[in-house]
Formats: sequence, structure tokens, C-alpha cells
Amino acid sequence: MSEQDSFINEVTEEVRKDRLYALYRRYGWIAAAAVVLLVGGAAVNEWRKASAEAQAQAVGDALLTALREETPEARASALAGLEASGEAGQRAVTLLIRAAAEVEADNPSAARDILEGLASDNTAPQRFRDLATLKSTMLSAETVAPEDRIARLSPIAIPGSPYRLLALEQIALAEVESGNTDKALDTLNRIWQDADVTQDLRRRVSQLIVALGGELAAT
Repeated sequence: MSEQDSFINEVTEEVRKDRLYALYRRYGWIAAAAVVLLVGGAAVNEWRKASAEAQAQAVGDALLTALREETPEARASALAGLEASGEAGQRAVTLLIRAAAEVEADNPSAARDILEGLASDNTAPQRFRDLATLKSTMLSAETVAPEDRIARLSPIAIPGSPYRLLALEQIALAEVESGNTDKALDTLNRIWQDADVTQDLRRRVSQLIVALGGELAAT
């Protein structure tokens, strides 16, 4: 390489460095801000995780303390004092446990009120709202007309619903109560033939089919 070529290369390198330095002075704050945001965002995310874990632990501890009460009435009273706060799923679980405690304490009306509130809460996860609907409808068997119970349960008796078969079982019982035995038998056999039916549910369904004078469909 000639001295002239070497000089040109050195000049070119210095020009490139000057340009990079100028760009850094002009736009370097953007990179610095990006680093600050990245580090700050990670710190905020970790803080949120830690806060959520602490809150979940506090809710769990409060529930366990309440459930250690000796009598159903004491458990229901302790659970009633818990504020259903925090993440939507945590609130829903707290309300479901409270409702179960009220049932155990022979206070179904209070349990229904809790379940109805959860069922109508649009912020709660759908699976918990559906479960609340199923349980409140079951508690209302003696006070709500069969047709109304069927109407309430039909939306959660569709394919894909996690409580579909249990809802169909309650629908079949309401159909029996309405005098629609043939329709009830058809509903029960749909449950009997379903691939996802549990052994306990299959046993209940088969007993009811036989009691109604029907025949078990081929599986």
C-alpha cells in the first residue's frame, strides 16, 4: 500500500469516527432512554410480580385461617368478613368458598346471593361465572320453576363448556319435574354416551334412566 493510500484510509477512518460521534451526540439520548426504559420496565415488572405473589399469599392465608374455624357457622362468619379483593380469579375463588360455607351453615339464601353476584360479574373469568350459575341454579331448585332453571342452564350446557354435562344433568332433572320424561331420557342418554362423562356422573345418570323406565343407549 502506498503512502497516499494509507493517508486516504486514515482520513476516511477519522471522518467515519467524526460522523459516528456526531450521530451519537445527536441521537445518543434515544439509546440511553431506551436502556433506562428497559431496565426500569424490568424492575417494575418484578415489583408487580412480587406484589401479586404477596397479595395472593395474604388471601390464601386469610382463607385458611377462616376455614380452620370449628363450626360451619363460624367458618361462614369468618369468610364473610373477608374482602373479595385482588385479581379477578382470586376474588371469584373467595366468593365460591364463601358460598360453600354458607350452604354448610344452612344459609342457602346467603349462598345464592353470593353466587348470583359472581354470575353477573363481567370482570370475573367466565368459567367461574358459569360455575356460580350452575351452583345457584341447583340451590334454587325448590323456589325457581323448572322452565326458568332450564333457561338459565342452557347457555352453559353447550359444547366446550367445562360444566356442560353437569348442566345437562340438572336440565334433565328439571325436565322430569316438568313431566317431560321422554325429553329427560333423551338428555340423560346424551350424557351417558358422552366420551367425557365421569364414572360418578355415568352412575347417577344410569340409575335415573332405569328409575324413569328407560333403556341405556348403546355407547
